[in-house]
Parts: sequence; structure tokens; C-alpha cells
Amino acid sequence: MGAQLDLHARVRFAWLEVTGKCQLQCGHCYADSGPAGSHGAMTAEDWKRSIDQLADLGTRMVQFIGGEPTLHRALSGLVHHALDRGLTVEVFTNLVHIGPELWEVFSRSGVQLATSYYSDDAGQHERITRGRRSYERTKSNIVEAVRRSIPVRVGVIDVDEGQRVREAVSQLRGLGVGGEVRIDRLRQVGRGVQDRGPDLGELCGQCGDGRVAIAPDGSVWPCVFSRWLPVGNVREESLADILTGSRMTETASVLATEFTQRTLNPCVPNMCDPQCGPSCSPACRPAGNCTPAGACAPDYD
Repeated sequence: MGAQLDLHARVRFAWLEVTGKCQLQCGHCYADSGPAGSHGAMTAEDWKRSIDQLADLGTRMVQFIGGEPTLHRALSGLVHHALDRGLTVEVFTNLVHIGPELWEVFSRSGVQLATSYYSDDAGQHERITRGRRSYERTKSNIVEAVRRSIPVRVGVIDVDEGQRVREAVSQLRGLGVGGEVRIDRLRQVGRGVQDRGPDLGELCGQCGDGRVAIAPDGSVWPCVFSRWLPVGNVREESLADILTGSRMTETASVLATEFTQRTLNPCVPNMCDPQCGPSCSPACRPAGNCTPAGACAPDYD
């Protein structure tokens, strides 16, 4: 019983990275995804089995992410399956193209959306995403989500000098986005690496604490940013065995030691959520930086 309770405490939220494929080629993409990406080795049945295991472990919420999850043909069925198992679902999508079937899925109770946004200027937005008409399409689908009363939150990612970040936030509020609209910084993971390789300094300190990520090849990570720290593979063993196994125990110990010793800068975003950052605090102004919102993922309580 003790082990089961421990697992319940450790798996409240899960990222399900169903694909590495994306229409866009954002230069800062933490997952290094793009048109040449693939859905990996995980089949739809593999994902359903993982969802079942997460539900049995007490998980409250899953986030479908990529790449671009809407490019996976099984997404509709996987969302339905997660909802039927009593999980809340968030789909993190670029909102470039949403077909009628997916709009119906996203309109189900228990589903919410998240997306990234970069500027209120189309040219600036598309230079970052490297996607033709991405600004127009994402903006119009944000409007459609609002029209359908689908909960949506937006992360405005500050990646370029002179980027119209504050203006983008104001625009999103004007479009009727009533959920979270936050600003986040560049993450030096994947294509976001600029002056150093990925390391523990890019992590918020809550990796593996009630959270777990599953990759397109079945790899399990403490979070989507700790991609160089796999602790097992769900195609080879159960999630429960992975979370109580030696690799997870050793990795958790390393992370705990690192985060205990580290003095966290309160003006550095402390969010594991890939594209959505913290709320700004007066304590971090006038530099315009942000202080942690305190959460490592969407609110799953």
C-alpha cells in the first residue's frame, strides 16, 4: 500500500508527446520537431495502454503535446479514451490547422487547449515560427476556440530582441482569451540551445514530482525538458515498474541533490510547462522579467 500511495503522489500529471512531427520549424523548439519528424514507435494501442496505467496510478490530467499533436491521426481516439478514464485533458497545439472532427473533440467537457504566440505583428510571428500564414491561422483558431467556449491558455514566448511581447498579450486579451496569458523565456533545450548544452540549470526543480513525460518512442522522462535523462521505456515495462525502478530512483536522487543545493533566482521562470510561463511580479520590474507562478504544469488539482 505504501508504494501505491507513493506512486499516486508522484503521477498527478503526465505529458504525452505523441509525435515529433510539426508543420512549423520554430528556431527555439525544445523538442527539435518539424516537418521531418515522425510519430515514433508508439502505436495508438501503446498510448491507450499508457493512459490506462496513468489512470490506475491516480493521474488527474494528461497533456497531449508534440511536435504538433493534431497531426497524429489517433489523437481524437486518444482524447476520448483519456476522458473516458476520468482524466482531464489538455492539448498543446500550434492551432495552425484544426479540422471539424477535432473541434468537436475539443468541445467535449474536460478538454482544454494551450498554444504558443509570439507577436501581434504577422511578419515577426512568422519569422519565429518559420511557417507561412501561421500568424493568421493561429489567431483565427484562438478566436474559434473562444467562440466555442473551449478553455484556452496562451504562452507568449520571448525569444527575440525587440519582439512585441507585451503587445501580443494585450491583443490576446482583446480577442477574448479569458484563461492564462503568460510570458515565458527561451529554453536552452533542443533547437533552443544558444550558448550551452541542456543541463539541470534549465529545469525548474519539480521534475518527476507528481509529473512524468512519455516520448514518441516510449521513453519516460521526469519532465519534457529533461530529455537527456530517460528512466525507462513503456514499450518494455510497465509505468509502475519504471517509476519504482532503480533508474528513476537514482535520477530522482540526482535531481533532488541539485535542486536542494541550487539557489533559485526568483526572476527566472520556474515552469516546466514547455511553452507557457509565469505571471509577472512587481518584484522583478522594471526589467520586465517574471517570477515563478509556482506550478510546473497546468492546474490539475
